[in-house]
Amino acid sequence: MRFNRDLLFGGLVVVLIAIVGFIRPSFVWPQNLAGLFNDTSVLIMLAMAQMTVILTKCIDLSVAANIALTGVLVSLVNSAFPDVPIGFVVLLAAVIGLALGAFNGVMVWLVGIPSIVVTLGTLSIYRGLAFVASRGTSIVGHQMSSAYVALPRAEFLGLPMMSWFVIVLIAVFAISIRGTRTGRALYAAGGNPTAAVYTGIDVGRTQFIAFCVSGTVAGFCGYLWATRFMIANVDMASGVELDVIASCVIGGVSISGGIGTVAGAVLGAIFFGVVRNALPVVNISPFWQLAVSGAAILAAVIINSGREKRAGRLILKEAAAA
Repeated sequence: MRFNRDLLFGGLVVVLIAIVGFIRPSFVWPQNLAGLFNDTSVLIMLAMAQMTVILTKCIDLSVAANIALTGVLVSLVNSAFPDVPIGFVVLLAAVIGLALGAFNGVMVWLVGIPSIVVTLGTLSIYRGLAFVASRGTSIVGHQMSSAYVALPRAEFLGLPMMSWFVIVLIAVFAISIRGTRTGRALYAAGGNPTAAVYTGIDVGRTQFIAFCVSGTVAGFCGYLWATRFMIANVDMASGVELDVIASCVIGGVSISGGIGTVAGAVLGAIFFGVVRNALPVVNISPFWQLAVSGAAILAAVIINSGREKRAGRLILKEAAAA
């Protein structure tokens, strides 16, 4: 059933691209589609990371603030020490993001605060720290070293490294989510926490791991965001957390936890990327993007809700028969 849903949604995305291509043939040129994928890379990575959190019946509203704080900090490091190897800067971004995600996870796991409350608080905290670190100013392109901004733009086999990053990450998530014990624990922790405990799964620890994954990916994206747009400030990625959650929902990841696939999250993010790029091409006001995205979210929630109710009725029938 899940595979069929992902396949159908993938077909819908292809049909949408074909319709726009029929109106504007240049839209489906290979170089344009490659550019669209590259533009959507950060959203795809964040959607997969957010999926791991939502699978455990939690949510991370602080990913955009994590991007802002991490982007500002690593850009300040590069500005002050331009000769520091880029590999170290990228690792630093991931470690900072991991620390921010781990803080969210500790608050949920050990303190017992609901994830939506924790991440609403850290959303403001992280943006506040970004403002303090940057002193309310922006770190712009001329303050960054050439090597610092060059990595995401470097090409390999005709594709920018930014696209290769997301391709590698898709493979890592696809293998990890279904092929490892921790990945399967994410589904169990969100799908049936009580049963998960009886099978030896620590639900709180699993949620902590999910927040660490989300934070690490967000930190890495903080570096990518700063170098792609060649600016780092407190307003980086403002509002992106909503697009990330919407991508997951549209892709079939259930807010109730325990349901979702990597393919669905990726397709949800690509859908957003296509809508953003297609509307200006066909001379439709970008403001319609909000309406289209909102309608898609409502439709996805209705479909997901109906599927979960059907699954619940099947379970009840099986229990009654037993």
